[in-house]
Amino acid sequence: MLLRLANPPGRLLLIVLAFLLAVALSFFSIRNALAAQDASLGTSDGYQKAARLEPGNFQNWYLLGHFWQYSLNEADPDRAIDAYRTALHLNPLASDAWLDLGTLYESEDRLQEARDAFLAAKRAYPLSAEVSWRYGNFLLRQGQIPQAFAEIRRALSVDPKRTAEAFSRCWRVDPDIHVILDNILPPDRNGYLDVIRELAYANQLGAALVVWERLVSLHPDLRIVEIIPFANALLQQHQFDEAQRVWKEAVRLSSEPPAGDPPGSAIWDGGFETDVRGGGLAWVFSPPPRSVKVNRDTQEKHAGRASLRLDFDGKRNVRFDAVCNYPIVRPATPYLFSAWIRTQRLTTDQGIRFRLTWAENSHSNAMETPDVHGSEPWTQVQIPWTSPADVHQISVCVVRDTSDKVDSQIQGTAWVDDVSLVPRSPLPSNP
Repeated sequence: MLLRLANPPGRLLLIVLAFLLAVALSFFSIRNALAAQDASLGTSDGYQKAARLEPGNFQNWYLLGHFWQYSLNEADPDRAIDAYRTALHLNPLASDAWLDLGTLYESEDRLQEARDAFLAAKRAYPLSAEVSWRYGNFLLRQGQIPQAFAEIRRALSVDPKRTAEAFSRCWRVDPDIHVILDNILPPDRNGYLDVIRELAYANQLGAALVVWERLVSLHPDLRIVEIIPFANALLQQHQFDEAQRVWKEAVRLSSEPPAGDPPGSAIWDGGFETDVRGGGLAWVFSPPPRSVKVNRDTQEKHAGRASLRLDFDGKRNVRFDAVCNYPIVRPATPYLFSAWIRTQRLTTDQGIRFRLTWAENSHSNAMETPDVHGSEPWTQVQIPWTSPADVHQISVCVVRDTSDKVDSQIQGTAWVDDVSLVPRSPLPSNP
């Protein structure tokens, strides 16, 4: 609808009012832009100018207080407190400002005022994980352990990504792992895994095993690779039974395809059926020599879904031992090692074989299968082996030794599949 004014004074008044409104809008827009520009400088002068230009803007006072609280060169706690108070007068529901004010009061040993500020933050934002986390840590520093644990658990129930950090802080206060699990850590798959990794890194394997049992009780979906660092830590400390149990439970809880190993085999995934690599009881692929390519082949295999493929480019007399497994074995037990190897135009007198290595009485011992080279169909190689009384773990590696002959640059392809190390039944004794 058009507004029609018949008399000239009315039209003039309307024009004047429109002009004044435009001037006012321009003034406030320019002032706002100048204040934003000053605040973006990140300096005390800039924040102070922004606060003077727009004294009713909560954010300008909050940024000014934050600067004076955390500045390395211009820290001024008293001015920071005044700025925070002004900001909170403008916006009493600003939980971040209450939290920073509480932290500042605590640093100044004004503990009751700090507590009041943290409680004000909780009233402003009762569901905030950040509020519960920072208030819980304040209570922890004040020695109010049950209340601190309750607040930290509230934080973790909203934001479980902090689980490992929360565990580390609370465990220093109360080293009873069961108390931590019962009162602080929510039953969260990722949180438990983070705690297990931290404990394994700190070599606190007993506590890590307790957390692992809690995790298993949740029946989570796991990827086996997630527990490799934990399994490695157990193996390094010669906790072989625990490492084997953890590995079997992880396999049971994982969605990885079944390895299809023969019953009782000490080698896990001897048929290279899964993509799990890198430690624990899985295969370890070290960087191969430049003239060798190592891949998992799903087209050519002896059985199952895949095999290990090695391609040699013929440029070097290669020494290869980049694919190894480290199975746990029972001491003083007879075993039969078995594997299948196929070769295609694999040159030189040194082909592909397996080497078993173990330490006995502080001395290194080894035995090898016959090698396979040339062009051979799938060929089974076997050797019997009895574990010494003090041996619990060995290495099993795919190897190719360098040749002593001239022009021994190896070329061609080899496949490996169905590797196993199975206990043999002892022969019956004569009556």
